[in-house]
Amino acid sequence: MATHTEFVIQSRGAGLYEFTRDVVDWVRATDRAEGVLTLFLRHTSCSLLIQENADPEVRDDLNAFFHRLVPPATDPAMSYLRHTYEGPDDMPAHIKSALLPVSLTIPVVDGTPTLGTWQGIFLFEHRAAPHRRRVAAHFA
Repeated sequence: MATHTEFVIQSRGAGLYEFTRDVVDWVRATDRAEGVLTLFLRHTSCSLLIQENADPEVRDDLNAFFHRLVPPATDPAMSYLRHTYEGPDDMPAHIKSALLPVSLTIPVVDGTPTLGTWQGIFLFEHRAAPHRRRVAAHFA
């Protein structure tokens, strides 16, 4: 039998926000030993990642890389963008979201998601302003 929930992550602006502990705790509380966990992000201007959670510089570097790869609409290199009325970070956020995953599938064995030693589950916020982000979780 499948079970589901929704995780709400409050971002404080662009960056990576780990919510691994919330996911692990919820999976363990289901009392199911095995299955497949699917996480699905219900937004179009942020992403989901499994990424290193040991060194915070990884998060900083990823954020800086994607900011450099897809700068705000105010950057001359982005002058071709037409969707700008929601702010200079909005269309670049949609582009980043198109490049990165919005869903993750994680096997669960012995009641625990099978993440590697240094792997964590992150919301990657691409907008500059704080947002309440919703991640649907389905465990079957």
